[in-house]
Amino acid sequence: MKVIFLKDVPNVAKAGEAKEVNDGYARNFLIPKKLAALAQGDVQQHFEAEQRAIARRQAQAAAEIEALAKKIEGKTVTIKSKVGAKDQLYGSITNTDVAEALSKLIGSEIDKRKVELAEPIRHTGTFDALVRLNGELAPGIKVKITREEP
Repeated sequence: MKVIFLKDVPNVAKAGEAKEVNDGYARNFLIPKKLAALAQGDVQQHFEAEQRAIARRQAQAAAEIEALAKKIEGKTVTIKSKVGAKDQLYGSITNTDVAEALSKLIGSEIDKRKVELAEPIRHTGTFDALVRLNGELAPGIKVKITREEP
C-alpha cells in the first residue's frame, strides 16, 4: 500500500515522503495514529500546501527575530541600584533585571532566559551581556549599573 508520511517515523520515512509499506502496517498503525495517509492526489496536494504554509510562517518568524536582533545590537541598558561601601550593590543584578530593563528600552518583551550574563552583577560599572534569540543570533548589549540617588 502506498502512503504519504505526515510525520517523521524513525527508521521508516521522513514527513512528506511517499513510500510503499505493508497493508497491515498502514491500516493498523500508521493511518490510525495519523502518521501517514493513503497516497491519493488530494492528500498529496493538501500536505504540500500545509508544508508551504509552515515554511512561510517560519520565514516570517525568522525575519522578525532578525529585526529584533538589529534593534537590540549595541544598546546600553542602564540600571540604578542601591549601593553600599566600595560600590558594592545591596543584592545583585540578574538576567531578570536586565531583561526587564531591555524590554522597557526597546518596547518588545524579552524573556529572562534569553539574557546571558557571565555572573550576577554585584558592583557598579559597565558589563557585557548577550541576548540569545535563537541558535545563531546573539546580539551583544552593555549593562551599566549606576548608583541610585536617595
